[in-house]
Amino acid sequence: MKRAIPAVIGAATALTLVLAGCGDSEPADPNAPVTITLAAWSLSSTPEFKTLTDGFKATHPNVTVELKEYDTTNYDTQMTADLAAGTAPDVYVMKNLKNFHTYQSGRQLLDVSDVAADLGSVPALASYQVDGKAYAVPYRQDSWVLFYNKELFAKANVPAPDGNWTWDDYADAAKRVTTGLKAAGSNATGSYQHIFQSTVQGFALAQTPNADLLSGDFGYLKPYYERSLDLQAAGAQPTFGTAKTNKLTYQAQFGKQQSAMLLMGTWYMAALLNQRKSGDADTFQWGIAPAPQFDKSTTGTSATPVTFGDPTGMGINPKIDKSKVAAAKAFLGYVAGEDAGKALAGIGTTPAQITDAATAALFALDGVPQDDLSKFTYATHVVKPENPVSKHTAGLQNLLDETHSAILSDSKGVEAALSEAQTRAKNEVLNQ
Repeated sequence: MKRAIPAVIGAATALTLVLAGCGDSEPADPNAPVTITLAAWSLSSTPEFKTLTDGFKATHPNVTVELKEYDTTNYDTQMTADLAAGTAPDVYVMKNLKNFHTYQSGRQLLDVSDVAADLGSVPALASYQVDGKAYAVPYRQDSWVLFYNKELFAKANVPAPDGNWTWDDYADAAKRVTTGLKAAGSNATGSYQHIFQSTVQGFALAQTPNADLLSGDFGYLKPYYERSLDLQAAGAQPTFGTAKTNKLTYQAQFGKQQSAMLLMGTWYMAALLNQRKSGDADTFQWGIAPAPQFDKSTTGTSATPVTFGDPTGMGINPKIDKSKVAAAKAFLGYVAGEDAGKALAGIGTTPAQITDAATAALFALDGVPQDDLSKFTYATHVVKPENPVSKHTAGLQNLLDETHSAILSDSKGVEAALSEAQTRAKNEVLNQ
């Protein structure tokens, strides 16, 4: 991690050399203005892009990074179209790993191995490497944790999460809190499971021994779905159908104290803080704890809990003007480094490198819980990818999203739905 700052310095030096390059005419002015474009989304509610561009501008005053806003829901579809049309920005973001193979195999990412080499030890970097070359760098690394409302647990007279929970402990607590809150006159539920397939499949893949998405064997999902269905039947969380039909949001369910627990990515910390200020969320005592674990071997603060979460990375459009490549690489070196990480943490965003400085910056924010378990949860975990990089990943995940809906809406039984998914995976995806 100590080598992150030299990454920026090295890229900056490269930028100077390119801009001052030799030729038949006068050498270019190394301080001449350069403008590169960057893909972004939801600019009014996502401050990370301005934070990164402002921070980079402070160290590279002659480089301007212009933001090109995309629709957050259809980001990959629009980006794919722009890349094909030659109208994509110079630098673009990969929200997760699901489509990285598509971009890389389609030759839509520039080799940035020189930038990556200066970053030092960044675990998420390996996900962007193919045949020994790096095609993007991570700047964020969210992980899924358990958000919980300390006041609702107290009201239900149930002990709050302590970092020692397995999934059975979680399910038991969700039911007990629901019962306790009902007795206290509250309609809040013990937990809320959003409609994302990640809420079930991400944990199952990361934590189950020998689970392998690319094998096409999805039996490892069975106990996780059976548990979710049991919690729905017990009334300990809203049903999938209710959440979908009523368009429930996880922000409102937790932020307005309709549910005592929420399994969600660490990106929600920033959103919760902002919504408390705007009034879209109530003000209450909350905390984060490690996600429930497969078994006791990874529970407790003396162990390292296992969770999941894809990195968010940036790569360079290979159609970028050659005169701007050095500036783009300097920008990548900055966003993946320690200074940018501290700046991101300062707005509640989890950087790819969680240093002591970044942790301190995040926990210095007004409204962030100060208990030891929350600090441990944020900084200590094994994060496994939700989307292992492969040409089959996107197809398998799209298929499993359909399976997710079929099971939780009670359209199909767990075993029948998983058996059908396995057959489809073999016939429609893995043989391609």
